[in-house]
Amino acid sequence: MTPELREATPLHSRADPRDPLDRTTAPIDRQTGSTPVSKALQLLDSFRQGGPSLGVSELARRAALPKSTAFRLLSYLEQGGYVERAGTNYTLGWRLFELGNRVQHCRPRGLREIAHPHLSELYARTGHLVNLAVLEGAEVVYLDKIHGRRAVRTPTAVGSRMPASCVGLGKAMLAHSGQEGLRRVISSGLERRTPYSITEPGRLLKELERIRTSGVAFDHEEAALGLACVAAPILVGGRCLAAISISSATTRFNPGAIVAHVRSVAQSISAEHPG
Repeated sequence: MTPELREATPLHSRADPRDPLDRTTAPIDRQTGSTPVSKALQLLDSFRQGGPSLGVSELARRAALPKSTAFRLLSYLEQGGYVERAGTNYTLGWRLFELGNRVQHCRPRGLREIAHPHLSELYARTGHLVNLAVLEGAEVVYLDKIHGRRAVRTPTAVGSRMPASCVGLGKAMLAHSGQEGLRRVISSGLERRTPYSITEPGRLLKELERIRTSGVAFDHEEAALGLACVAAPILVGGRCLAAISISSATTRFNPGAIVAHVRSVAQSISAEHPG
């Protein structure tokens, strides 16, 4: 089989010892120590912080790969359905959308499906933007957002990430993460997103202690100027599974009218989740 034919073999085909993306046999680059599989993953990861479509040169730069290597791997990924052509650029393909919706919390009757009706009711009751997120390492990953056309603008979207220490969602989950989880977050460095972000470990630990006692967390312009939120953890079987929050412009933020709603909905989701 020629190199051209090998590179055209779809990703989802049966493993072949001559397949350049077969992790078990693929040669390791002596300079970088990476395999074609890891390089292909680097290319896919390059879309995370980019626009909806990116050119070969930009993808190669973001993935730190030669342009010729990026072009060959993108052709391979295109045939597997993982990327698609958009003129001279590339976009992520539908196969990734399918896989993404098979992760644990996005499956039928998973966390997102269970929480969604409760989030919708919370939005209808308050009129404010409602979020659902999980904690991954030192960051939160947004699973769902409910909002109307006039919702406050936020720097997040479904599938995006934010430093856990900067957002109410993250602090609500960190308060129930245990010492090892907190050590990882603090050792990774507390990011300053605005002048109000908590960057001192001691101050963060005191804040988390207060959150454990009260059951709610606040974000007062710590993630974005002009934005405030109140969050509550979703506790299932003694562990923190996720958190929900309401986001609002600081000029319309009234904690007294929101806290009870957020806490109640988080408890309802906790009670419905099978654990």
